[in-house]
Amino acid sequence: MRVSTFLVKAVACIGALGIWFSVNAAGPGSASQAAQPDAGKFSKVSEMVRDKCMACHTRDYDLPFYASIPGIKQIIEKDYKDGLRALDLREEFGEKAAGKPVSEASIAKMEWVTVNETMPPAKFTAVHWGARVTAKDREAILDWVKTARAAHYPQPLSVEARRNEPVQPLPDALPVSPAKVDLGKKLFNDKRLSVDDTLSCAGCHDLQKAGTDNRRFAEGVRAQFGDINAPSVFNAVFNLSQFWNGRAADLAEQVGGPPFNPIEMGSKDWKQVIDKLSKDEELTRAFAAVYPDGWTGDNIMNAVAEYEKTFITPNSRFDKWLKGDNGALTADELIGYQRFVAYRCSSCHVGVSLGGKSYEYMDLKKDYFADRGNPLGSDAGRKDFTGKEEDLHKFKVPNLRNIELTWPYLHDGTVTTLRDAVRIMGTYLSGMDIPQADNARIVAFLRTLTGEYLGKKTGGQPVAE
Repeated sequence: MRVSTFLVKAVACIGALGIWFSVNAAGPGSASQAAQPDAGKFSKVSEMVRDKCMACHTRDYDLPFYASIPGIKQIIEKDYKDGLRALDLREEFGEKAAGKPVSEASIAKMEWVTVNETMPPAKFTAVHWGARVTAKDREAILDWVKTARAAHYPQPLSVEARRNEPVQPLPDALPVSPAKVDLGKKLFNDKRLSVDDTLSCAGCHDLQKAGTDNRRFAEGVRAQFGDINAPSVFNAVFNLSQFWNGRAADLAEQVGGPPFNPIEMGSKDWKQVIDKLSKDEELTRAFAAVYPDGWTGDNIMNAVAEYEKTFITPNSRFDKWLKGDNGALTADELIGYQRFVAYRCSSCHVGVSLGGKSYEYMDLKKDYFADRGNPLGSDAGRKDFTGKEEDLHKFKVPNLRNIELTWPYLHDGTVTTLRDAVRIMGTYLSGMDIPQADNARIVAFLRTLTGEYLGKKTGGQPVAE
């Protein structure tokens, strides 16, 4: 179906449901649990979106006749490619999106381009006068943005003045089964999940190191190393998916990955693991008391996932500021947050975990991989899971909670300072050269994101500068 035909049906859906685009997510503050935003407010901008945004942000759009003229053709093709990479509405706008509110990352992107008046591009509106966004249009969009964002937080934790910030406070805890958590904790720390009984989940996700291992690549069984950095398990419950390429839909599915990765924990299958665990009579009795059907792979994954739901680190200084403590941040740290927003960082690092809500291209504005050199298998990103060429170099956005403790950074683990991480993000993701003074302020803000785990400051060694 061509997009021009599809839009007729889609706009009707928008008017009825008050949706535009969405992504699957999990956990409080996520799209899957958010209330529906005001349909009436978005109906005011739905036609504007169709007329002024879709041409560059949807595949198979019916391009104008002059798109085939030499010279113009190359310009349009580049703009079309860039637009799709920045925001592909096909992924978030369609029948599967029905009934789901817009994702927090897309809300933030819509807000940023509206506030900064960068879309549609001047060279597009120079030809298409009708595509210009008026002050009245911007007012309607931003009014909808506020409503759509609020739909994710029906019981907000922030003070009223800060409820429309793209970042929101972490909850203190999520509802869990204490009995399952207790079992999950034992299994998370049990080396028998590995083939040679030498490595547990905690071996690469040390809770005393902010849920990571502070190594470029984690060391698996038999002294083997992969080619991708181990992300922190803290606050992972709020991600839309797990792993850098999103191949696991949720925490439970993620638990079933490392034990059978030959480079990581190396076990053959759940039977091999269960044969060892079932010989532990005390653990088996405890397990059967919670899971009457006994040892199964699904039950093991469920228990560990339940434990991982407790890996939440609230009460950072930034959380306290969002909740109304004006003295929680210094003047430089507050300016750093404002710069974080201004340089588009908050267009991807959104929500309670400051990330984990969308997939983005590491080479969106400039070729990071060519500049870095030394290709890695993990550079394929989401393509390695989906097999789609369009997903090459696309990764799930990491969350920034406790970021000063979770070094080294990026999927390739090549960055060892926050200063360089900010510089690289500005260059390759935002397309902006961030001045040194602003970089320092953003780093100062990032250091305010260290929270507490079980009532104590999150364990780990702050990154050196």
